[in-house]
Amino acid sequence: MSTAVVEGKAWGGGNQPLKASYGKMMMWFFIVSDALTFSGFLAAYGFSRFKFIDSWPIADEVFTHFPFLHGVDAPMYYVAFMTFVLIMSSVTMVLAVDAGHYMNKQKVTLYMFLTIIGGLIFVGSQAWEWNTFINGDYGAIQTKGGNILQFGEYVEQDGEKVFKRVAVRDFAAIDVHKERIQQERNNGLWFVDEGTLPNYTVAEVSNGLVANSNILVRTQIINEEGEKTVLSRAESISQIKKNGKLYVEGANLHVNEYGSPLFADFFFFITGFHGFHVFSGVLINIIIFFNVVLGTYERRGSYEMVEKVGLYWHFVDLVWVFVFTFFYLV
Repeated sequence: MSTAVVEGKAWGGGNQPLKASYGKMMMWFFIVSDALTFSGFLAAYGFSRFKFIDSWPIADEVFTHFPFLHGVDAPMYYVAFMTFVLIMSSVTMVLAVDAGHYMNKQKVTLYMFLTIIGGLIFVGSQAWEWNTFINGDYGAIQTKGGNILQFGEYVEQDGEKVFKRVAVRDFAAIDVHKERIQQERNNGLWFVDEGTLPNYTVAEVSNGLVANSNILVRTQIINEEGEKTVLSRAESISQIKKNGKLYVEGANLHVNEYGSPLFADFFFFITGFHGFHVFSGVLINIIIFFNVVLGTYERRGSYEMVEKVGLYWHFVDLVWVFVFTFFYLV
């Protein structure tokens, strides 16, 4: 009997340990386990990044696009906008939870609606960013060793010469007399999936490079100034002719025009995994929103479900802060 009394006093939580309900405790367990998963992904990214630190793509040169502003160089602006929207959605979620504590159905409805809108904007923005990243903009040549060679020219900017990327389509000399044929069963290949033919051959890019004296090749190696190494005119032509293997445009899980393939692999996996969490959170928020509108929690006398969903939403926002910091800023 005395042992039972001592154990009861030691636990003291009853059905609500740490003053939290069963639902809140389970949500915290899920958040902790999911945080460990994201930590593992970001740690793997960090190790890979610093292993190839001298050839890793520079985020400011990759994420330069902004919707409806074609040709405008806006490094990281849209990613910053996405981050701002997601953080503001976390603020509206806090306000919804606070309104729930005061049993204010009208304010809970309003702030939940704003949270859903913020989540939808973020998911849509991430889909647009993926599409832009996959399609690419400039194109590049992959060498026989797997490195990426980009193209550009020096232009005057504020009294200084600055290297600006040039799209391959602007200078490649298309050979109209040579037809590129897709390998199919009728010409001997039965069990080989060749994939889509590239827009240009290495020879077409090489001929265009020779014909345009202002175009230079930039390698993926970062020099002492923290910039990609630009080759001389002679070295540029030599690299393309001797080592050019394949024209690439955009990014996929095998190769990308921005540099190391690992960069694209981590980008798709980490941002995709986080995007799935945000999308799931939006769906859950929509369900909770309709329950609020229908007065479900008003009749229960508690808006605890809004608070539990809020914990998940704050976690998703916090994870994005780390993803944004490690992937885009560092």
